[in-house]
Amino acid sequence: MKFSKLAASFAAASLIAAPVAAQAANSVAPAVERVGATSASSEKLEGENGILIAVLAAAAVIAGIIIIADDDDPTSP
Repeated sequence: MKFSKLAASFAAASLIAAPVAAQAANSVAPAVERVGATSASSEKLEGENGILIAVLAAAAVIAGIIIIADDDDPTSP
Protein backbone atom coordinates (compact mmCIF):
# COMPACT_ATOMS: atom_id res chain seq x y z
CA MET A 1 0.00 0.00 0.00
CA LYS A 2 2.85 2.37 0.77
CA PHE A 3 4.45 1.64 -2.59
CA SER A 4 1.32 2.67 -4.49
CA LYS A 5 1.11 5.95 -2.56
CA LEU A 6 4.79 6.55 -3.19
CA ALA A 7 4.37 5.82 -6.90
CA ALA A 8 1.34 8.10 -7.12
CA SER A 9 3.15 10.96 -5.39
CA PHE A 10 6.18 10.47 -7.65
CA ALA A 11 3.92 10.57 -10.74
CA ALA A 12 2.21 13.74 -9.51
CA ALA A 13 5.55 15.40 -8.80
CA SER A 14 6.88 14.51 -12.24
CA LEU A 15 3.73 15.91 -13.89
CA ILE A 16 4.24 19.16 -12.00
CA ALA A 17 7.99 19.36 -12.66
CA ALA A 18 7.98 18.43 -16.37
CA PRO A 19 6.77 21.79 -17.78
CA VAL A 20 9.13 23.69 -15.49
CA ALA A 21 12.08 21.57 -16.64
CA ALA A 22 11.12 21.99 -20.29
CA GLN A 23 10.86 25.75 -19.93
CA ALA A 24 14.21 25.90 -18.16
CA ALA A 25 15.82 23.85 -20.92
CA ASN A 26 14.52 26.28 -23.55
CA SER A 27 15.80 29.35 -21.71
CA VAL A 28 19.29 27.89 -21.22
CA ALA A 29 19.73 27.11 -24.91
CA PRO A 30 21.65 29.73 -26.89
CA ALA A 31 19.61 32.16 -28.93
CA VAL A 32 19.44 30.99 -32.53
CA GLU A 33 18.43 33.39 -35.24
CA ARG A 34 16.12 32.00 -37.88
CA VAL A 35 17.09 32.75 -41.45
CA GLY A 36 14.74 32.38 -44.39
CA ALA A 37 15.78 30.09 -47.20
CA THR A 38 16.38 31.59 -50.61
CA SER A 39 14.80 30.06 -53.66
CA ALA A 40 15.91 30.27 -57.26
CA SER A 41 12.44 30.82 -58.66
CA SER A 42 9.66 32.47 -56.75
CA GLU A 43 6.15 31.44 -57.64
CA LYS A 44 3.47 34.06 -58.02
CA LEU A 45 0.34 32.47 -56.70
CA GLU A 46 -1.76 35.56 -57.27
CA GLY A 47 -2.02 37.32 -60.56
CA GLU A 48 -3.76 36.08 -63.69
CA ASN A 49 -5.27 33.06 -61.94
CA GLY A 50 -6.56 34.98 -58.89
CA ILE A 51 -9.46 36.56 -60.74
CA LEU A 52 -10.38 33.27 -62.41
CA ILE A 53 -10.43 31.44 -59.07
CA ALA A 54 -12.57 34.19 -57.50
CA VAL A 55 -15.09 34.04 -60.36
CA LEU A 56 -15.30 30.23 -60.16
CA ALA A 57 -15.78 30.36 -56.38
CA ALA A 58 -18.54 32.95 -56.71
CA ALA A 59 -20.25 30.85 -59.39
CA ALA A 60 -20.08 27.78 -57.15
CA VAL A 61 -21.63 29.68 -54.23
CA ILE A 62 -24.42 31.07 -56.42
CA ALA A 63 -25.10 27.62 -57.91
CA GLY A 64 -25.28 26.12 -54.43
CA ILE A 65 -27.77 28.75 -53.30
CA ILE A 66 -29.93 28.16 -56.37
CA ILE A 67 -29.90 24.39 -55.87
CA ILE A 68 -30.86 24.70 -52.20
CA ALA A 69 -33.57 27.32 -52.82
CA ASP A 70 -35.10 25.40 -55.76
CA ASP A 71 -36.54 22.63 -53.54
CA ASP A 72 -40.32 23.18 -53.89
CA ASP A 73 -41.47 19.68 -52.97
CA PRO A 74 -43.42 19.50 -49.71
CA THR A 75 -42.05 17.16 -47.08
CA SER A 76 -45.36 16.36 -45.42
CA PRO A 77 -48.22 14.55 -47.19
